Amino acid sequence: MLHLAIMRTVLKPTILLSGWILIGLIACTDPDKAKAPTDTLSSGTISISADETYQPVIEEQKKVFDSSYPDAHITIHYKPETDCFEDLLNRKARIILVTRQLAPSEKQDFLDRKIATSSLDLARDGVALITGRDAKDSVFVRPQLKGILSGTYKDKITVVFDHAGSSTVRFMQDSILQGAKLGANVFAAGSADSVIAYVKQNPSAIGFVGMPYIYQGGDDFRNDIRIGAIKNDSTGEFLKPYQAYVAMRTYPLTRTLYYISGESYRGLGTGFANFLATERGQLIFRSSGLFPLRMNVIIREANVNSSNNL
Repeated sequence: MLHLAIMRTVLKPTILLSGWILIGLIACTDPDKAKAPTDTLSSGTISISADETYQPVIEEQKKVFDSSYPDAHITIHYKPETDCFEDLLNRKARIILVTRQLAPSEKQDFLDRKIATSSLDLARDGVALITGRDAKDSVFVRPQLKGILSGTYKDKITVVFDHAGSSTVRFMQDSILQGAKLGANVFAAGSADSVIAYVKQNPSAIGFVGMPYIYQGGDDFRNDIRIGAIKNDSTGEFLKPYQAYVAMRTYPLTRTLYYISGESYRGLGTGFANFLATERGQLIFRSSGLFPLRMNVIIREANVNSSNNL
């Protein structure tokens, strides 16, 4: 097992009166003044949208940000990833937190609406395969996963995700199915917590959730479920989504969290995005099981207790 260590490496009186009235009317109807920013990097009120699979860690980020900047008021809407992109395009969200960059066609859509975008990778996490404690299997290979997800596997296995439009579904379709359709055995449970509850009660089910929902700190996962190990085809190892394996992308189901901003000035959305990339924000990602991408990290060999393993 590998262990991570951190390097700590914002005239006549009547005419004069008429003139002031005219100036006042112009000022009140000036569209530029009406559109003047009402927020700064550390103050104001805005809404942003975030991939719901990251809700636990983003809530922790917001808690620290709010305590540091009491004049800042950010409302975060947690949604399936597809809805986050719609919010940004329709100017319902200043920034979004998602697991992919804009596609070329999407960039053109934003340009057509005169929305300038910027983005940055913040952290890396792994999609965890989970089962109940009584499940028969806890180790998997890619061809097996493809069969399970497409409904063609020899054993009857139910697969549960959070939502049909979630980033987790899209990621599994792209990385494992690679064009094949999801089988009739795949269902949406409604939330990551519901996915966990379902697999705990159904030994023949597997679920897929983000690391913030299974990570307990240190090198420990929650112990009321089993975390599946997936074979790395290059090394032959069966790996779980430990931070070090996610950091080196040896864990097969590794993905990246980005922010994408649609702000046209340095407002509160930019301020929150900047916070996520600072040392404090990066340490919060690390403490939630994600691998921070905006600070220096050392990876060391270490022995770990495998009692919660296979």
